[in-house]
Amino acid sequence: MRVVFFGTPNFAVPTLEQLIDHRDISVVGVVTQPDKRRGRGQQFSPSPVKKIAQAHDIPLWQPTKIKRSPEVIQELRSLDADFFVVVAYGQILSQEILDIPRYGCVNNHGSLLPAYRGAAPIQWALYDGERETGMTTMLMDAGMDTGAILLQERLGISLTDNAQTLGEKLAAVGAELMIPTLLQLQSGEITPQAQNEQDATYARLIQKEDYVLDWSRNALALHHQIRGFYPHCYGTWNGVSLKAIASLPLVPECGDQLPPELGAWLGAAKITAGVAGEVVGLVKGRGPVIQTGQGGLLLEQVQLSGKRVQSGWDFVNGVRLALGDLLG
Repeated sequence: MRVVFFGTPNFAVPTLEQLIDHRDISVVGVVTQPDKRRGRGQQFSPSPVKKIAQAHDIPLWQPTKIKRSPEVIQELRSLDADFFVVVAYGQILSQEILDIPRYGCVNNHGSLLPAYRGAAPIQWALYDGERETGMTTMLMDAGMDTGAILLQERLGISLTDNAQTLGEKLAAVGAELMIPTLLQLQSGEITPQAQNEQDATYARLIQKEDYVLDWSRNALALHHQIRGFYPHCYGTWNGVSLKAIASLPLVPECGDQLPPELGAWLGAAKITAGVAGEVVGLVKGRGPVIQTGQGGLLLEQVQLSGKRVQSGWDFVNGVRLALGDLLG
């Protein structure tokens, strides 16, 4: 089986590695995004997928706009591919490109389609407080994640999962799902199933304003925001940006998912009611408890502007945080 792989970030790497390692599959080409400037020195850096392709001496293309790259499209035609496999590539493929491979283009998508179509399915599933998600392989068409479903696998979401940890789990699930998808599709063992449009939801692009923490929201909603948009959500401390990297909602509905030593903090005896953003508790060894619109939110990891990530307890000691102090 001849496969051309389209992908860019770390999320795509496990699937590419599975394809490379399979004895009945030959990865005859890789397409990834152009190198980007990264880090303090702003040096050009290759994508994770490019590094894998180079390590295995696989022909590589990095068009700025693949839909407007007739030479690249012609070279892709010459590869006589059975499948194009697409995982978090970062560009939309035209119908002209979708029509090139013999059996079609197969995509790994980080949700149980038709739910959470779009650019950020993992982040918005966490933001919405979903307890379950999964991976879908689908036969691509010209729409935004509207193609026929091939295979799906479900995955539970824990209270402490964030966009990074859940993404890593889903990437591994997707890698395992891709091989049987291709083999069964080629042999005719899979019948593609059209998506139910009435059940479709969309995971839009994340905007900068989505990162701002409003302490008047309830603790569980803030926790979902922090882990969904990890590691970017922030409030302020004494006028300085304070990122919330990891949190735990101290609310009764999450009691069975919290560490046992935090059980006492679920009651009013440990948390003095205050205004939104007020420090109403200090959990030794863990961090401050912030009053929200409903319930307390324990900040387990934070990052002050210009500083490294630190535990919530180190933050308490470092700035001498006290009960009654306010976060903006």
